[in-house]
Amino acid sequence: MLKRTPLFDTHLACNAKMVDFGGWEMPLHYGSQVEEHHHVRHHAGMFDVSHMLNVDIEGADVRGFLRTLVANNVDKLQTPGKALYSCMLNPQGGVIDDLIIYFLSESHFRIVVNAGTAEKDVSWMQQQASATHPDLTITPRRDLAMIAVQGPAAREAVWSVWPQRRAASESLIAFSAHVEGDVMIARTGYTGEDGFEIVLPAAEAPALWNALKAAGVAPAGLGARDTLRLEAGMNLYGNDMDESVSPFDAGLAWTVALKTPRAFIGRNVLEANGKQSAFVGLKLLDRGVLRAHMKVVTPHGDGEITSGTHSPTLGFSVAMARVPLAVAVGDTVNVDIRGKLMPAQVVKMPFVRNGKALIS
Repeated sequence: MLKRTPLFDTHLACNAKMVDFGGWEMPLHYGSQVEEHHHVRHHAGMFDVSHMLNVDIEGADVRGFLRTLVANNVDKLQTPGKALYSCMLNPQGGVIDDLIIYFLSESHFRIVVNAGTAEKDVSWMQQQASATHPDLTITPRRDLAMIAVQGPAAREAVWSVWPQRRAASESLIAFSAHVEGDVMIARTGYTGEDGFEIVLPAAEAPALWNALKAAGVAPAGLGARDTLRLEAGMNLYGNDMDESVSPFDAGLAWTVALKTPRAFIGRNVLEANGKQSAFVGLKLLDRGVLRAHMKVVTPHGDGEITSGTHSPTLGFSVAMARVPLAVAVGDTVNVDIRGKLMPAQVVKMPFVRNGKALIS
């Protein structure tokens, strides 16, 4: 049986088209995926991301545990509420998951992990802790829900229905959060727009959702979430990286902190192997749609599209691709679309950020 978030009945009341997403019954759209996409870019939309998992890690020396668990350096987190994006690697340097770590106190950190990897993530954390930090408590918080409110009008919309939270959240900068009891308001997101990701008790989520909807925030589903994140150049686990892919080969070298002599899992292999492939953006120069797993033909060898779509904001098709290292921005390559080689230009990512097209 498919799992359901605390907002399942709320989605049905909004006429959502529900689909199986990694074992969860989730909204694909509420009528028009493209309209939802544009509403986020120009006003504000909201996503149910309660299928993702908040994991609380508590006890003595949580920081020491995380120094070895993830590739980014948690010592960057010195102010309560600050957040850090990182990859958690296996011993071969492959990505077990990409996640966000929140520093709540020296004895309490929170990690938000992807839905499809949640069980293996928790198991991996517990396995590593049992060997080096057996006194830590690792708690999956399925009693919590998450709503992402994204877009240029997102923060004002949240404050209009939650005025009591404005003072605490108004000063938040990107990748920081305010935590009060079981409510966490984080200035993070997966769309390339401003906004909040809100964690709150599961029972309180439908009321907040309905209040935001009444305030003009459009419900948005998985379809719009995918086109928005791709335009913003944000990786999707399982498409753009997985346990067989190094963060170096997924455009995530910036999340790997090598300046300090920290012995994190997978470090030795990363340093030994280095970067094997280039991770680039593509713009299709002809009609058609770029899709995942299409072959990219270059003078330096073949590559593969990892994520691709028609961009509602730009009006043409864009993609992320893993290609030979010699391929560079400005090059023209060919993509095999149903047996026909179609030209595409290698471009910088992101394609869109804060409502502005960065390529044309």
